[in-house]
Amino acid sequence: MSKISQQNSTPGVNGISVIHTPAHASGLQQVPQLVPAGPGGGGKAVPPSKQSKKSSPMDRNSDEYRQRRERNNMAVKKSRLKSKQKAQDTLQRVNQLKEENERLEAKIKLLTKELSVLKDLFLEHAHNLADNVQPSNTESMTSSDNAGQ
Repeated sequence: MSKISQQNSTPGVNGISVIHTPAHASGLQQVPQLVPAGPGGGGKAVPPSKQSKKSSPMDRNSDEYRQRRERNNMAVKKSRLKSKQKAQDTLQRVNQLKEENERLEAKIKLLTKELSVLKDLFLEHAHNLADNVQPSNTESMTSSDNAGQ
């Protein structure tokens, strides 16, 4: 007989039934399982997506099994390709950023040299102006003093 017909169900507390199964031939005793008493028996309802889908073991030679395996194999292949593509895209982006970073560092070096040259020119020009400029206030006073006398 089937396993289900060998089980005895006894009503329990709060709408939960306890399933008792006979001991195995090996001498080991099974632990009773708690299951909901019925559709209106209370307790938490289990959504259909969470309920066990394995009502009976699938035959490996059945068409349904083959179709499920093929769909699963396709899904795995698609997932692996997507993962590989994402890794390649990331690597390509890393290489682009490295190249851009090198260009920017070269530009920084160039601009730093240019700034240094311009600073030197400015300081040299400022120094030359300071050497060439004579105090104009003392000259104008002496020339105006001489003109008044």
